[in-house]
Amino acid sequence: MTSYYEDKLSAERLKQCYEIAPPRVQQYLEAEVAHILEKIYPGNTVLELGCGYGRVLPSLAQKAGTAIGIDISLASLALAKQMLANISNCHLVDMDAVQLAFHSRVFDCVICIQNGISAFHVDQQALIRESIRVTKPGGIVLFSSYSDKFWEERLRWFHIQSEAGLLGEVDDERTGSGVIVCKDGFTATTVRSGDFLALTSGLNLEVRIVEVDESSLFCELTLPKNEGQKEECSEKS
Repeated sequence: MTSYYEDKLSAERLKQCYEIAPPRVQQYLEAEVAHILEKIYPGNTVLELGCGYGRVLPSLAQKAGTAIGIDISLASLALAKQMLANISNCHLVDMDAVQLAFHSRVFDCVICIQNGISAFHVDQQALIRESIRVTKPGGIVLFSSYSDKFWEERLRWFHIQSEAGLLGEVDDERTGSGVIVCKDGFTATTVRSGDFLALTSGLNLEVRIVEVDESSLFCELTLPKNEGQKEECSEKS
C-alpha cells in the first residue's frame, strides 16, 4: 500500500487533503504538532518519518537545530523542496523508513505522526526498532495514531476527502472499529494503547502512552542514557 502515497496521494493532492480538513480536524493536526514541539529543544537534530510535502517541517526547524524529513514519494519531496526552499536548517531525503541510511545514534528526536505507523503499511515492529536505532541515548521517539474518541471526526474527514476525489469511495459496510476501507483498496487502521505496548514490549527503554486533545494517541519512547537502565512502562489516559 506504500505505492498509494507515491501514485495516488502525493504532492498537491496530499496537500489538498489537509487544506479541506474541517475545523475539528485542523485542531487535531495543530495539537499533534504542539505536543511534538514540547519534546524538542534548541540545537536538537530531529528526523521526521513520512514528511510528505513538508507540512510539519517548518515548525520543527523553527525550534530544532536541524530538521530532516524523509519520504518515499518523489513528487511530495519535490513539492516540499519548493515550500521549504528558504529554511536553511531543513533537509529532505528520499528514503524508506524501515531501511534508514543513517548511522546509529544520530538523532535527538525521531517522529512519525498522523498515524504514519499505520499509513506506511510496513512491519510496525521493524519501523519502531529502526527508529530507535538512529536515536541517541537519552533521546525520544514519538509515534502517533488516533484516539478512539476522534472516530466520528476522522471518518467524516475521510468522507470529505473521498467526495473531493482524493480517495476512493468509503466502503461503509467494511468500515468500523477503527478501520476505514475505501473501495479503491485504500485502508487506514488504528494503533491503540495495547497495540503500542505489545509492539514495544521487551525493549530497554521507557514507554509512555499519552492521549492528546482527545484526538491523538502518542507512544513516546525515551531511550536510556546508559545501557544498564531498566525498561519502564507507564500508561496515561
